[in-house]
This record gives sequence, structure tokens and C-alpha cells, in this order.
Amino acid sequence: MMLPILLLLPVLSPALAWIPLEDWESGNVTSSVGESGQCVCHVYLPDTSFPADRVQNMQQVSKDLILEVEIQMNKMVSYEGKLEVYLKELTDMTIRVAVLESNPDNYIKLDFELLKVELREFEVLVTQLKNSLNTSSPLFDSLYIEIRNMTLIVDQLESYDKSNLEVIRIEFGKLQKKLEECQKDQAFVTPDIGNCNHTGIMDISKPMVVQMNAHLNSGFQFGGWGKDSKPVRGYESMYWYGAYSSPSVHDFYLYSNYDKLLLRSAFKHHDLPSGWEGTGNNYIVHGNTIYYQHNTPFSMSKLNLTSSKFDYRVIPEASERFSYSYSDHQNMDFAADENGLWVMYASEESKGRIVLAKIDEKSFGIADQWKTGVYKQLAGNAFMACGVMYATRSVDLNTEEIYYSYNTRTREEKHHNIRFQKFQEKYTNLDYNPTDQKLYMYNSGYYVSYNVKFNKN
Repeated sequence: MMLPILLLLPVLSPALAWIPLEDWESGNVTSSVGESGQCVCHVYLPDTSFPADRVQNMQQVSKDLILEVEIQMNKMVSYEGKLEVYLKELTDMTIRVAVLESNPDNYIKLDFELLKVELREFEVLVTQLKNSLNTSSPLFDSLYIEIRNMTLIVDQLESYDKSNLEVIRIEFGKLQKKLEECQKDQAFVTPDIGNCNHTGIMDISKPMVVQMNAHLNSGFQFGGWGKDSKPVRGYESMYWYGAYSSPSVHDFYLYSNYDKLLLRSAFKHHDLPSGWEGTGNNYIVHGNTIYYQHNTPFSMSKLNLTSSKFDYRVIPEASERFSYSYSDHQNMDFAADENGLWVMYASEESKGRIVLAKIDEKSFGIADQWKTGVYKQLAGNAFMACGVMYATRSVDLNTEEIYYSYNTRTREEKHHNIRFQKFQEKYTNLDYNPTDQKLYMYNSGYYVSYNVKFNKN
């Protein structure tokens, strides 16, 4: 008969779970038969005390781990913020390097030195951040590549000696002035400013080629340059310039004097707003106001350079069909001389011949008109001097001539053969300035000027 066997074990406390296995095996286990015939097992454990010191040690380790995790998380947040700042700085430097590459007018020697210092500092910061995170993320690799590329670009730009551009420009300006003085020495006579006691133009000097346009772009074939023909006080030395790759008129640049023009350092830039764009390139500056041909409606327009106020007047009989031979859309040609402000155009009524009109500057209307005998489409350009209109045309690739004149005082027409040299074959702006008795020509992207000699016999 099977006797029921009762196995009696002491209740183990949770603390026993912390006792190593070898301590369990070192305990004493015995067995015996009880009074009622049960099988009784006795287990004697060596140590049943609670290991409080071990639990305390584990709790401290756990707290330390939590604290370290928080510290590392805070570092990550801090590094993330720094990384955003570094990326912004890198973006800013990328933009500045792009400016250096694209526009030679916007940098000087210090720009290169500052960029190189900032690039070195940025590389050190990225290295510190990488070491702190103890990682080699692809982001860091891309940052290093970007820094190396930018450094290479800056070194290449500097190696082109563009870092000395300002010095070069200043020296170039000095050379240009010396050349101008040299040509002045060969000039005909000292100009008699404001005096119209003569019988008209007798000769034109050799061309004085100043330099390429301020954009340094040979594609800017259509434009004009010169001085204010009736300067206001304080702006007697001001020069102006405007050009584009088509006959469209978008903006104008103003220079305080001749040196600033040579250095391409404008003190003001007028960008024509939408609705006030022009065309034709036969504009001038007179009385601190730019006069140009307006698109819509087809009219003469003006921009006051002091107030930035625009205005326009429609000339009903003026036609958009007739232009000069060198360029399209030169329907209205503005001019100024010792007698005031003028506009030249052709009409259907005049059968394409130039109509000369005197502008009333106060009302911005037409004060008087004269019909000439010269066909506009056969002329290269025209200008006014002492109340006489002179028309030009091409002789050959390098030669132009004044072939026709109309005197508004006597209403007399004359034919001439006054030849002068051109720097390039075509030009889009030719104007006489009474303040220095010079012709200003925009010759296929170049500033060109001429001295004018009048016949005083």
C-alpha cells in the first residue's frame, strides 16, 4: 500500500532570489519519517537574511544610469541646436561664395581672408561635434565634403588675382584719366560752353573709348550713358547709365562722378516698376529727370530722380512704325542742347520723315514742331546742338558721318560730309551734351565719347 508522502519545505522569502546558486548547494538537506508515517524533509539554508546592501547598490547604479541618459539626451538637444546653427552658417558661406563667383563687383580682398578663416573655424566645430557624439554619420561626411569644396573655390578665385580687383580698378581708372588727358591735349580747341555764336559743327574728334558697360557684359548691346545735360545743384558731375540685351528699358544707374563710373560704383539704382517699362534706348537725363519712350501707352515718359515720380504724355501723330537703321523700337529720340529739351519722331503724315518737337519742360507738352526732310529709317541716329538737328548714317564698318542738318531758327536744311570713327559698327544712343560740348555714344556695349568742334568763322 502506497503511503502518502508529505514534503514540507519552508516558505522561501523573495530575498532568497538574490542568493547565488552555489550557496543553495552548500545547504544541509535531511529526511525522516514522522509519527504518523509521513515522509518529512528538512532543508537547512545557510543564510536567509535580506541583501539590502546589494539592492541599495543596484538602485544607485540605476539612478546613475538614468542621470547619464538625461545628460546625453541634453547633449543631443544641444548638439542638434549647434548643428542647425552650423548648417545655417555653411549655407550663408555657400551663398557668399556663389556671389564671389557670379559677380566681380561684390568682393574685395578681405572677403577672401574672412571666408577662409570662417571655413577653418567651421571645420573645427564640426570635428568637435563629431568627436562628442562619437559617430561617423553620413551627415558629417557631407559637411566635410562641402567645406573642402568651398575652400577649393575660394582658393581658386583668389588665385585668379581677383582679390585685388579694387586696386586694379583704381589703377585702371587712373590710366583711363591719363588717356583722356592725353586725348584732350590733342583736342581741337577749348570748348566755349554755352556759346552758340557759330555756324554749326565743323569736325568730330577721334573716339574716346572709356570702357565696357558697368555689367561687364558684351551682350548688353542696347543702352545709353552720359551726363545730365541740365544738372541741378550738387549733381554737376553726375553720370548715368542704362543697358540691356534687348531694346527694352528696365533700369538706370547713377554715378556721383566720372571716377565712380569707371569703378562701376553707382550711388543709386532706379528699377522701373511694372507698367512703366520703356523701349528704344534713346533716353537722356535732363534737369535730374530721365526722359524715355514708354511702352503702354506708346508715349514719352519721364522719371524725376529726386521724387521718383513718373509721368507720361501721348503724342497722337507719333508712329511706332519708324525707327533708326541700327535698332528697332527707336521711335522717340530725346535730345537736349543749349536751347532746351527736344524729342524726334516720325509720323504717317510726314511719310516717315523726322519731325522735330520742342518739349515744354513745365507742362511736359509740345511747345513747337518742325518737319525735316530726312527719312528716319535711313538715319543711324540724330542729336541736337544749338537748336540744330544733326542726322548721322553709316559710311562703312568703322566710319560714321553727319550727313544732314536742320536749323530750327532759320528752317534751313543742309547736307554735310562730316565723318568720324566708330569703335564698333552699330550703336543705339548718340547725344550731345551742352555742359561739355561732347557727343556721348553707346557703341555695342562700350562707353564712347567725342569732342565737338564748331565753325566760328
